[in-house]
Amino acid sequence: MGTVIDEAVSQRQMLPYEEFEAASKSIYNRRWTVQPWWLLSWGLKQLGIGDPLSRPDKLPIRRFVIVRNVEDAASKILKDMANRGSRGDQIFPMPLFAKEATKAIGLKDEMTESDLSIVLKHLARDKDAIVYGCQGVRFKGPQDRSSTFSHEDKIIASLKGLIADLNIQVDRLSTRISTLSGDAQRAVQLKNPVSATAALRSKKIAETTLSQRIETLSQLEEVYNKIDQATDQVAVVRIMEASTTVLRSLYAEVGGVERAEDVVQGLKDEMQKVDEIGNVIEAGGQERAAIDDDALDEELEEMIRDVKAQEEDEDARQTQERLAEISSIKDSQAQSDAVAPAQLLSLDGTKETIPTNEVVETVGRMSLGDGQPVSETHETSKGAIPHAEAGS
Repeated sequence: MGTVIDEAVSQRQMLPYEEFEAASKSIYNRRWTVQPWWLLSWGLKQLGIGDPLSRPDKLPIRRFVIVRNVEDAASKILKDMANRGSRGDQIFPMPLFAKEATKAIGLKDEMTESDLSIVLKHLARDKDAIVYGCQGVRFKGPQDRSSTFSHEDKIIASLKGLIADLNIQVDRLSTRISTLSGDAQRAVQLKNPVSATAALRSKKIAETTLSQRIETLSQLEEVYNKIDQATDQVAVVRIMEASTTVLRSLYAEVGGVERAEDVVQGLKDEMQKVDEIGNVIEAGGQERAAIDDDALDEELEEMIRDVKAQEEDEDARQTQERLAEISSIKDSQAQSDAVAPAQLLSLDGTKETIPTNEVVETVGRMSLGDGQPVSETHETSKGAIPHAEAGS
């Protein structure tokens, strides 16, 4: 067990109570260490040196502060106080702070004086979250750099303490009045007029006292509200004063209204130059992009003429190919040794013989698309249907 405690102390997880209270610097400061003489005496006592009656299996009686527990308690208290906005709500008389801290930590019983001292020391020295004195505690705001519990803080703490006491007295008097009223009713039911009268007389005195306490409490709460409002106004005025200083400094950096006008005018001039250059560049681009419509029409007509010429050339080529085919047919028929005359079968069933070259000419004219029927090509056909027979 001694080894475990010794290791916890060396790692600063546990600190001797006396040194924790006496330390002037934060426990998170690297220079803050446990006194070496205590470690030396601790080790000697564990070995039984220096005290003949001491035994290594017994631990000396010593009070320690468990750092983790203190940190958890401080975090809960700060979280609870984070919802209190005004400065008056952040000031507490010491008894009221003890009650609020006990409630925030979640303890059933109120903290002891030593526990309260440890929490206060940790919040003020190690967390820099509060300033406190014998009369009360004040939680510091984000912009609060004060390190003392001021006279105004003492007055506000005293006022809040008096209001809290009056609230307790009002609750007690209200409870006493209810009790006396019940006693009077029971005395009447028991037909005891003396007891009923005494209870009513005590009730009347309690009601008078309650009325006075409520009136005093109302006046004190009004004073407290005015003080709270005044503290907020002081904070607002300080912020406005700081803002005025900042604005004055910035105005000095600007150089006055005339310098601002010169800067703005210069900016306008430079922007106008940029616009003029842009207009010149845009105008040059439009000139280069100008298109002659007449030239486009002439180019289009020329393209149409070329297309028509290509079509005419294609028709002429096809016609030449057809004529060449017909000419080859004529030549092949003229060179044949035995030429069979073509016969036409007339409508009356008789056959008429015609030369083969005439039939070829007729077919050639039909292939050229002259639009004339066969009957018009040969007058002797007399409407006959051409029928070719193989000649011997």
